[in-house]
Amino acid sequence: MNDSLGFLISDTGRTVRKVFNERARRNGITRPQWRALVHLKRQPGLKQATLAEFLDVEPISLSRMIDRLEESGMVERRSDPQDRRAWCLHLTEKSEPFFAQMQELSDELHSDMMAGMDAGAQAQLGQMLTQVRDNLRMPCAQESKPAKERNKQHG
Repeated sequence: MNDSLGFLISDTGRTVRKVFNERARRNGITRPQWRALVHLKRQPGLKQATLAEFLDVEPISLSRMIDRLEESGMVERRSDPQDRRAWCLHLTEKSEPFFAQMQELSDELHSDMMAGMDAGAQAQLGQMLTQVRDNLRMPCAQESKPAKERNKQHG
């Protein structure tokens, strides 16, 4: 039985997340914590509520995650000067060497994922997945076309 493309993409994504999580735990972090740190590196001083939205998690879940990152010394909360009820999140100096370790882990995972594919195949895979993603990001444009026209484009 051949898997549908949607199942294959979903299962591949799940497997990548699982393997990344297993390897990240060796560095003492989970994938969701890593995602939080990356957002904070890109946008220092993010409000805790905004970060929860970016990560698509409940504020209470993020609060617990930030508690653990704060206990580890990688993140600090600072009160928001415009809103004393809100917290702004900042990376600490202790987090800097951690990014190098995680980049190494990411490079290793990428290498494992692409094993057996030459550079051309890797580039083509990236282009195709980008096209699939972009196609799905335009549902209004696709839905407004008659079914026959949509099928012509893909057939």
